[in-house]
Amino acid sequence: MRTLRLQLRFLLPLVATLVAAAYLALPLMDKLTLRWFARDLSTRGNLVANTLSDSIVESLSDGRRANRLRSLFNRAVQDERMVAIGLCEPGDRLAVASYGFPPDLSCAQVREAASRPDPELSIAGGAVHAGIYPVQGETGQVGELVLLQDMSFIERRSQDTRRYLLILIIALGVTISLITMVVAQVSWRGWMRGARALLRGEGIVRPLVDEPSPELEPLALELRSRLRDLEDEYRRSLGLESEWTAERLRLLLRTQLRGDEVIVVSNREPYLHQRNEDGSVVVKRPASGLVTAVEPVMRACSGTWIAHGSGSADREVVDANDRIRVPPGHEDYTLRRLWLTEEEEAGYYFGFANEGLWPLCHVAHVRPVFRESDWQRYREVNQRFADAVVAEARSEDPIVLVQDYHFALLPAMVRAKLPRATILTFWHIPWPNPESFGICPWRRELLEGMLGSTILGFHTRYHCKNFIETVDRYLEARIEHEHSVVSYRDDETFIESYPISIEWPDEATVARWPSVDECRLAVRRRLGLPEDQLIACGVDRFDYTKGIVERLHAVERLLEKYPRWIDRFSFVQVAAPTRSSLPEYRVFQDRIKEITERINTRFGNEHWQPVRLLAEHHDSDAVNELYRASEVCVVTSLHDGMNLVCKEYCAARDDEAGVLILSRFAGAARELNEALIVNPYHVEETADALHRALTMPRAEQRERMASLRMTIREANVFRWAGLMLADAGRSRLRERIEARVERYRHRSR
Repeated sequence: MRTLRLQLRFLLPLVATLVAAAYLALPLMDKLTLRWFARDLSTRGNLVANTLSDSIVESLSDGRRANRLRSLFNRAVQDERMVAIGLCEPGDRLAVASYGFPPDLSCAQVREAASRPDPELSIAGGAVHAGIYPVQGETGQVGELVLLQDMSFIERRSQDTRRYLLILIIALGVTISLITMVVAQVSWRGWMRGARALLRGEGIVRPLVDEPSPELEPLALELRSRLRDLEDEYRRSLGLESEWTAERLRLLLRTQLRGDEVIVVSNREPYLHQRNEDGSVVVKRPASGLVTAVEPVMRACSGTWIAHGSGSADREVVDANDRIRVPPGHEDYTLRRLWLTEEEEAGYYFGFANEGLWPLCHVAHVRPVFRESDWQRYREVNQRFADAVVAEARSEDPIVLVQDYHFALLPAMVRAKLPRATILTFWHIPWPNPESFGICPWRRELLEGMLGSTILGFHTRYHCKNFIETVDRYLEARIEHEHSVVSYRDDETFIESYPISIEWPDEATVARWPSVDECRLAVRRRLGLPEDQLIACGVDRFDYTKGIVERLHAVERLLEKYPRWIDRFSFVQVAAPTRSSLPEYRVFQDRIKEITERINTRFGNEHWQPVRLLAEHHDSDAVNELYRASEVCVVTSLHDGMNLVCKEYCAARDDEAGVLILSRFAGAARELNEALIVNPYHVEETADALHRALTMPRAEQRERMASLRMTIREANVFRWAGLMLADAGRSRLRERIEARVERYRHRSR
């Protein structure tokens, strides 16, 4: 019925147009037909006049001219189209006429009619064509020949023409109508398929199976816009746009992923057990942004975390299946440890991951190193972790959270064993442009491994764009750019940005913190700083991507340009040793120490040193104390995925004081706009930012810090996890519905 209505919308205007065309065309055709035949009759009259001229001249010279001419005219009018012929002498007297010539018709009337464009006369027998032609003799014109030709055949011909024209218009209308109905039917079905695909969500989380036609594109854009609005409304209804807590994340798991199993895979474990010199075993949390972000999520999810056991006492505390419940005293989730040999760790972790992928993705000024042996170790360790995921899975469709660049091959490996699993891979470091990534000899294998993921997350849209362009460059994959979906080998991967964050400290935690004044006093005493000393801090691992060298150069330039800060300002750099077995890192650490000594020698004295380098691990309490004691926190990453130090600093400043200096090349710079954003390569700009931060009025500090804290509190780590898990929940629901529909189709056959 709806299709019929659609067809009528096309047909009715078409029929009206054809009727109007016929109404206008028929009179015009009659006029044209009359004009054509009138011209034809005039030509025929000239021919007849020329033919009879000689006979008329001869008859006029004979005494019996009247009888001869009448006989001649009577023979001529026997033609079916000739009605009558007459001869007018000079003076307009009708001398001779054939039978049938109207007695009341004068030569003057014929001449007047013949002079008109439409030489038509009405006589008793009907309409005739009037023509008058001169007859020339030897002495000049001897008279005028009058020809009256029948026009009734013109009417008959006009009727035939009208009939044929109507038949043509009707046939054309029927043909066009049939074509219109077929096109409308096909277009309607195509539009409906496209609209239904959009309403099913295809094209938003995955590409359209039936691509919309160009005519449907405006509707498709509008539908997608409305669906995004509905999705935003859905997220707001779940609280995704409001403050997130561990309890809210558990609520999401109960409502959207009820009964689903969550497995996290990472290289670094959230807790490691170390044996002290006195033989006791202590539990430590490693200094890692990944652990800072993911560990609170696992406490809320109560799943299983698979990681490399690297603590000196890790083997002693696990059960027979290499499992242990953590955190100590709470036991919210299970930690499954895998053991790597020194050769495996050297090739997989220190070799391919950190000498190859790390500098490659950070576009650092260190050449990536790729060895065949490291690649083999990387593949083997990825397979071991994938096997561990399969062994730990209690169902055929667990939710697997794969963390970071150490496991680029693992998603496809898990997909091969658990095709129904929902695999969320989060890449914690930047993704380079296609040209830079092309340096890797095994770029194709890495991309294929990552595209085994259901959802692939990065910190920023820029990194997502780089990844999609890399896939487009090196793989034959179908890419839906508008919806960030990559289809490869019958699997679809949704590429999305999920800015990672930290767990916002609750009121109980904040209540246990020492006051800012107490923290400042403790740090000054521990470092031997005067009581009026202003402190700026940097907290990083000893890594060449963190911009520590550039930071120290900015401190040196600050003291050169603004001597007022000599003996009044100290920069405290916490640099936790990492990957010290790699030559690049040992050289980098030595360089930092040399620069620190040079600055201290140049500007320091026996009572004061401008730079304090603390090259040792600090626990979370010690770092938090330093954050609260520092007037300024400096984050000058040369290239970073997110960098959580800046967010930890703001979270620690419940007094809403302090200033954050942040590199524009850190992912967090896209969120924390109220920080002093700098280009770390521009030493002068960073030095000026330090001066501005040290002299910033308290009111401006409070305004900036309050806004930064609000942003971080709302976009905390539980929101990060909630967005990913909510997308995973929708993907799983859609797959289950499709599976049920497929089973129903098989049964109905």
